[in-house]
Amino acid sequence: MADQHYFEWVYEVTKQIPKGRITTYGHIADYLALGSARMVGWALRQLPSDQSIPAHRVVNRKGELSGRHHFNPPEQMQARLESEGIVIYNHQIVHFQELLWNPSKELQIGEPDL
Repeated sequence: MADQHYFEWVYEVTKQIPKGRITTYGHIADYLALGSARMVGWALRQLPSDQSIPAHRVVNRKGELSGRHHFNPPEQMQARLESEGIVIYNHQIVHFQELLWNPSKELQIGEPDL
């Protein structure tokens, strides 16, 4: 199934986000060149409660915790980020640009090894 491969690629990139850093749905989509930021969000929403894939480190292009409602409870996304030293105010990453991790600059371009 094509969607399954896409989901796996999204998950592999998400696993590479360093602790204490964040990226955006759009940066992952751009790196994979396979679709839109919304498709990355869709893939991450399909995750079971698998803590090995740090979906909490993926935010929207403004640094907002737009995916928080897909965590149970919704406060879990913020709590996990704060446990990594990330400061959040009003559901938004403080020092967003300084913490931003761009896979296109940090990883070799191409499909992640599965």
